Amino acid sequence: MKKFSFLMATVLAAGTLLAACGGADDKTGTTGDYDGFKVGMVTDTGGVDDKSFNQSAWEGLTKFGQDFDIPEKDGYKYLQSNNDADYQPNLKKLVRDGFDLSFGIGFLMAGDVKEVALQKPESKFAIVDMVVTDDEGNLIPNVANITFAEEQGSFLVGVVAGLHTKTNKVGFLGGVNFDLIKKFENGFKAGVKSVNPSAKIIVQYADSFVDVAKGQLIANSMYSQGADIIYHAAGGTGLGAFTEAKDRSKKGEEVWVIGVDKDQHQEGMPENVTLTSMVKRVDNAVYDVSKKTKEGNFPGGQVLSYSLADGGVGIAPTTDNVSEEALAKVEEYKQKIINGEITVPKTDDEFEKSEFNK
Repeated sequence: MKKFSFLMATVLAAGTLLAACGGADDKTGTTGDYDGFKVGMVTDTGGVDDKSFNQSAWEGLTKFGQDFDIPEKDGYKYLQSNNDADYQPNLKKLVRDGFDLSFGIGFLMAGDVKEVALQKPESKFAIVDMVVTDDEGNLIPNVANITFAEEQGSFLVGVVAGLHTKTNKVGFLGGVNFDLIKKFENGFKAGVKSVNPSAKIIVQYADSFVDVAKGQLIANSMYSQGADIIYHAAGGTGLGAFTEAKDRSKKGEEVWVIGVDKDQHQEGMPENVTLTSMVKRVDNAVYDVSKKTKEGNFPGGQVLSYSLADGGVGIAPTTDNVSEEALAKVEEYKQKIINGEITVPKTDDEFEKSEFNK
C-alpha cells in the first residue's frame, strides 16, 4: 500500500464536486425498488439533535435513504453515543447487523474506527473530519476519510465579523483545542484581520463539545470583555453562546453569535442574534459517499476533500443581518481563495507567519 504522505498529495487533490456527484441538494434516487443496501452512522457525544455537526450528517443520510427508497431503521439508521465508550460498540453493532457502510461522525472517533476497521477488513467505514491510518502510517483500504477546508469558510465569516464589530473586539469559542478546531480559529482570525487589522480577537476553548453551561459562561466572559461578536466552533457547547447573547439582547445590548456547521439562524431567535453561520456540508459529504458506495465505487483508502471551490464550506444562505458591504467583501475574498490568490492559514504557526498577522 502506498504511504499516507504520498496519497494525501495525490488523491482527490481538487476535492469532490458535490453537485456532480448527487449531493444532498439534488434528488438522484431510484424509482422504488429497494436493493437491500444498508448504511448507518454513529454520532459522537453531541448527539443527533446537536443543531450542528451530527444533525447535519443525519440530514444527509436521511435524504439519501429517502431518495433511494431505503427504509429507515432497517436500511438506514443512527446509533447515539452517550460517551466515548459507546463509539466502538456502536460501530461493531452496525457491522453485526449487516450494514454495508458505517460512518463515524467526528474526529473523536478516529481510534475506534481504526480498530474496528482493522478487525473487520471485509466491512466498509467512513470517518468525518479525520484521516485514519494504520500503525505504519498507511491509509486503511476499507475506510473513506472525509475532510473539509474549514479554515476557508471560517475566513469568510471572519470577514463579516471584522466589518460588523462596533467595539473592535470579537471572540472565538472553541470546543476542544485540537488541530481540526485550530483550522476554524486561524481561518477566522485571518478573515477578521484581512478587513480590520486593528481588531482584537479573544480566544478561549471549553474542552468540551457538549457543555452548554460552560459555553454560556465563556460567552459571558467574552462579552463582558467588550467583544460584540462571538464565532463558535464548539458543537453543543456553542449553544450556550446563543443563550448568553439572547439574554443580553433582552437587556438592550447589541451582541451577535456566528454559528457553525449548519445555518444556525434559528438558534438566535426570537431575539435575532445570529449574525451569520459558517456552513460545512457534512450532509452533502455523507450523501455523496453513501451514493458512491451503493453504486460500487466505495472510496476506501482515499482522502476526500470538500472545499470552498466545490461548495463544501461557505457562509449560510440566511444573510438578513449581514450588510451589503460585508457580502460584497465575502464574495471578493471567496474568489481570491478559490483562485489561489489567498492561502488561508490552518495552524497557529501559519497564522503567525501570514500576511494577516498585523
